[in-house]
Amino acid sequence: MKSLVVYYSRTGNAKFVAEKVALELKADTEEVVDLKNRRGWFGFLRAGYDATRSKETKIGKMQKLPKDYDLIVVGTPVWNSRLTPAIRTYLKDNDLLEKKVAIFSTNEGRGNEKTLAMIRSLIPRINIVGELGVSKALENQADTESKISAWCKNLKSI
Repeated sequence: MKSLVVYYSRTGNAKFVAEKVALELKADTEEVVDLKNRRGWFGFLRAGYDATRSKETKIGKMQKLPKDYDLIVVGTPVWNSRLTPAIRTYLKDNDLLEKKVAIFSTNEGRGNEKTLAMIRSLIPRINIVGELGVSKALENQADTESKISAWCKNLKSI
């Protein structure tokens, strides 16, 4: 099964998870680039505000097309218990209707369930074959890697 891991990461947690998932699945990866400046304290505040308002954003041109893959894994950090504007934009801009889709979110302690539910509601007709919520991915790397390994084992059996 040819797989693609697409993710957005502001602080590195989602990137860490995405890279581990890609390694387990022997998948290609592509980072979604938010063209809005989200660095620093002001960027952090703007990020939370935009996520809370369910805003989209301009993202960089994607190099890999979902149509070329069987499984698309989409990852997002949790911002104020919501998905990021960059992943919201990616999901709205790409047709995943005939694909198997797995989703993951990363957070610093809470919000995974609400974020994953929002993604499900944003793409209601999509075949979601797996969901994973990871808290404090970089702080708990051994636990995170174990969780990812078990999750990917399930994804490979689909």
